[in-house]
Amino acid sequence: MPCYQAIITSPIGLLGIIMEEDALCSIDFVADGTALAANNSLVSQVVSQLQHYFNQPDWHFSLPLQPVGTPFQLSVWQQLQQIPVGEVRTYGEIATVLGTGPRAVGNACRNNPLPVVVPCHRVVAASGPGGYSGQTQGRNMVIKGWLLAHEGVTI
Repeated sequence: MPCYQAIITSPIGLLGIIMEEDALCSIDFVADGTALAANNSLVSQVVSQLQHYFNQPDWHFSLPLQPVGTPFQLSVWQQLQQIPVGEVRTYGEIATVLGTGPRAVGNACRNNPLPVVVPCHRVVAASGPGGYSGQTQGRNMVIKGWLLAHEGVTI
């Protein structure tokens, strides 16, 4: 079980924050009663910036990030960070930029360890909302819908 440096309450549920050295590594959706590790000033900065985002959707994150993934996943996550607040891109559009297929982009989005900060919720299917964290219905799609609506996007 991961050891979280902070757990915050957000409009989309509890978020567990994992730090490694001086960078944000992961944000997880967590259950009540999850254990916390020691806190530090960078964790406080992450918590503060997430709270700013949930209060102000056009907030721009300024955090040191250290997501762990394959070179391809890292290239997709870099593309996600280029999508402005209030806009979306399709899996196909990102695939075209990277010279790959939409399904590969979807798989990289599914494995994004930094949801919200690396905005995989801004990636949609050509004919609708697509999925979120590997689901096309249920709680994760409610979260994606909330995040997009929070940013002023309707699909």
